[in-house]
Amino acid sequence: MGTYLFGDRRLDSEDEGFAEALATAHADRLRPKCLCLVRGIEMYVARLGEGFIVKRMPFTGSEHAPDCPSYEPPPEASGLGQVLGTAIKEDPATGETALRLGFSMSKLGGRTTMPAPGSPSDSVASDGSKLSLRGLLHYLWDQAELTRWQPGFAGKRNWSTVRRHLLLAAENKVARGEALRSRLYIPEPFSVEQRDALNARRVAQWSHAVAAPGKPQHLMLLIGEVKEIVPARYGYKAVIKHVPDQAFALDEQLYRRLGRRFDPELALWASADSVHMVVIAMFGVSEAGIPTIGEMSLMPVTLQWLPIEDSFERQLVERLVAEGRAFIKGLRYNLHRDQCVATTTLTDAGGAGPLMFIVPPGMVDDATGDGIPGAGPRGETPVWRWRPALEAMPRLPPAAWKRQAPAPPSSSPTGIQVETDTEPT
Repeated sequence: MGTYLFGDRRLDSEDEGFAEALATAHADRLRPKCLCLVRGIEMYVARLGEGFIVKRMPFTGSEHAPDCPSYEPPPEASGLGQVLGTAIKEDPATGETALRLGFSMSKLGGRTTMPAPGSPSDSVASDGSKLSLRGLLHYLWDQAELTRWQPGFAGKRNWSTVRRHLLLAAENKVARGEALRSRLYIPEPFSVEQRDALNARRVAQWSHAVAAPGKPQHLMLLIGEVKEIVPARYGYKAVIKHVPDQAFALDEQLYRRLGRRFDPELALWASADSVHMVVIAMFGVSEAGIPTIGEMSLMPVTLQWLPIEDSFERQLVERLVAEGRAFIKGLRYNLHRDQCVATTTLTDAGGAGPLMFIVPPGMVDDATGDGIPGAGPRGETPVWRWRPALEAMPRLPPAAWKRQAPAPPSSSPTGIQVETDTEPT
């Protein structure tokens, strides 16, 4: 629950008049203030579907109190800082976010795209001016608030929840002049009883990506959980959970490069049954109706769908979850592996959220806080470091208070919403 100031009127997000206040603020272009801090932080109201949502102004997430739903770590602590304002441009006047993509959403020839091993990016974009395929996945995961965790989420985050949050995150996002959601395919949870209806909806959505002779082919964007990537009778195939009736084809070149480029992610996936693998891929549909992947990226996640890069991140994230901590998982976006980002930011420690770094072998400790305003021994933001090559995991910063389980989101038919990290069931 948040508290906001509309002019001189103070309202909680659960107050009876909050929905009307949001609608009026949107019509009058009034910017409410979030009162997580006494001084108040300016927000804006955007339309979302048939309702409205209170959103933080661009570049202000780290100004909120760490326990505020609108808080986000300093963008410089993750890969977001490199792409925010260049590849990602949010317009508070319209509520739309324009995304510059470093990969094609149409196909002219028969080529497949994968970065070479050791390249500085996980897709064709290698700087902050355009989002790589992995960068887009990380952005949507952040926007869907699937990088946030608190004890009240335990047992409530499943594929249905993940899908719903991702689709909401894709609202009002525009890429190459087109609504991103129109190109986004996220499989519905599978049900034997609904098999025919699910397949019919899938085929209808995929119809936009069917190849036509002599014309550029529109591609679709897949986000799903990988069940397996294996040899097929002809070529190779990716089997996606919740799509049991149709595998995605890969050619041999893409399959071989996948194994080289994503060897660390695949090894982590194989190391424990508790690790899931999320794929983001561009795919087209052949004239015979076969979906074929041309470009892809992989992201391992925990049982709670929190992204992890290696076994050390897995250890830290699983410990935080087990100890009932509230935190935000940092993501790399376009950044290369040799650039250190904050693994997590604690939101239950009181004061400024401590940034938690896992220091790779050979990296100087001080480099883990470089470029982050307020971080370091003389700043107001505490920095926690773990050097796995030299020591066992240090003691975690203590929690200032125990967070209560969040209330479920409003089911009001008006569709009025507040930007929040509350987890629906």
